Amino acid sequence: MFTRRALMAAAAVTAIVAGMPAKADDISKLPREHVELVAPPFIHAHEQATKAGPKVIEFKMTIQEKELVIDNEGTKIHAMTFDGSVPGPMMVVHQDDYVELTLVNPETNTMAHNIDFHSATGGLGGGELTLVNPGEQVVLRWKATRAGVFVYHCAPGGPMIPWHVVSGMNGAVMVLPRDGLKDETGKQIKYDKAVYIGEQDFYVPRDEKGKFKSYESAGEAYPDTLEVMRKLTPTHVVFNGKVGSLTGKNALTSKVGERVLIVHSQANRDSRPHLIGGHGDYVWEAGKFANPPEKDLETWFIRGGSAGAALYTFREPGVYAYVTHNLIEAVELGATAHFKVEGTWNDDLMKQVSPPGPIGGGARTGALEAPAQHKH
Repeated sequence: MFTRRALMAAAAVTAIVAGMPAKADDISKLPREHVELVAPPFIHAHEQATKAGPKVIEFKMTIQEKELVIDNEGTKIHAMTFDGSVPGPMMVVHQDDYVELTLVNPETNTMAHNIDFHSATGGLGGGELTLVNPGEQVVLRWKATRAGVFVYHCAPGGPMIPWHVVSGMNGAVMVLPRDGLKDETGKQIKYDKAVYIGEQDFYVPRDEKGKFKSYESAGEAYPDTLEVMRKLTPTHVVFNGKVGSLTGKNALTSKVGERVLIVHSQANRDSRPHLIGGHGDYVWEAGKFANPPEKDLETWFIRGGSAGAALYTFREPGVYAYVTHNLIEAVELGATAHFKVEGTWNDDLMKQVSPPGPIGGGARTGALEAPAQHKH
């Protein structure tokens, strides 16, 4: 009797044999670079453009099944993660590089996992070739043929697919053009800083009193969680794993004049990012850098199962809220981040001409100082 694992192994061998042209020797001659991944919102060091030829970029990710607190009330879930963070780390390569990932599933885990790269070309995005049980690891190599930002996620089969994804098992890859990003005229544009915001929907069961339930294990939580998932109404919609993960002391930082690339992914649902008080100077709404960016957007659309990128130069100091502009989800369910921006206030862009006062008191039109909260 053939097991699913045996059939998958046979399929993998067939695919490898069928796909071994003379270029296999060429790959062995390419330079290799090992990259240590970092947890979002940060992104590992990388070149925006390169004159070097293709490389084999080596990454390693370890699957962690772990308990996470996802809001300020202490609600806990049994999360499934790549490298312990929600979302998983962003990988950055250049077009025509080879991504070589070692995926580790420690024996302390309880479930089989894999990875489906939306950026890869091949059956199930590598999902069939990367299914690993606890105590196993696998190495997958794929060529980055298309430039853009793309989602990756776990897809072990059947109802396990959505459960693993909404339990935190997703992330993003950025494949940069070898000569860097371009505006609509083909002129190169650069960023001073890049950040990764992964939007996550969670589905936490409630008890008969409406309180969020907790469970001893992911397996125990699964039947109740599936019931909530099937209603298609999340209990939490958050950035980077929990309510408040990118606000307050965890807020993102910038300076006036700094050009920031914001990569935003949503592996399961549609989203509508909006930077309150700013704009998308350049927006790759569908996330693909071969297409010219749109300009000056107020809100853009991230399709479920995709990532997008927006470039903005901050022009005023202050606190900017970055939200999904389903404001119910932003305010009530948690999908809000903050950018704290330092710099000098520009009255020409915005000015309080007259402070609040009695109606009919007359507006003062003389030169007023910027409000105290805008002094830096």
